[in-house]
Amino acid sequence: MDNRIEKHIDDLVGVFADPIIVFPGAWGETLPNWIKQEITLERLIEEIKAQKGEQPTGTDAEACAYLYTVNLTQPIDRDWGEIYIYLVTKLQKVKGGDMPEDLKKETLTSYQEQQLRDLKDWIYRHRVQARIERRRAAKREAKELEKAKAPVQLGLGL
Repeated sequence: MDNRIEKHIDDLVGVFADPIIVFPGAWGETLPNWIKQEITLERLIEEIKAQKGEQPTGTDAEACAYLYTVNLTQPIDRDWGEIYIYLVTKLQKVKGGDMPEDLKKETLTSYQEQQLRDLKDWIYRHRVQARIERRRAAKREAKELEKAKAPVQLGLGL
C-alpha cells in the first residue's frame, strides 16, 4: 500500500483513537463529555485540512482541555488565563451557549495567538508520539505472544 495512503488512514484513525493530552494528574478524568466530543469533531476538521495540504496541528478544544487540567493543578499567568477564557468563549459559541459579558474574551494579542499556536502544535506532536508508542508496544506484545506460542524445543535430537 502507498505510504501516503497508510499515513492518511493512520491519521484518520488517530482522530478517534488518539489520547486526549492533559496536564499530568488525575484531572483529565474530569473532562466533560461535550468537550471530548468537540475534540473528536475538531480533530476530524483538522485532518481534512491536513489532507488538503495544511500543516496539521492540535485543536482549540484540545488546547482548552489541556489548559483546564493545568488550571486545576496550578495557578496560570494572565496570558494563559486569557487564552483559556478565549477558548472557553469560542467553545461556548459552538455549543450554542454564551459567556457572560464580563467574562467574554473574543480576541487575543499577537503574543497570545503565538502562544496558543505553539501549544496546539505541542499537543499535536505529543498526540502523534503517543500513537507511535502505542503501536510499538502493540507490536512488542504481539512478538512476545508469538514467541510464547512457539513450540519449545526439548533438545531430544529428533
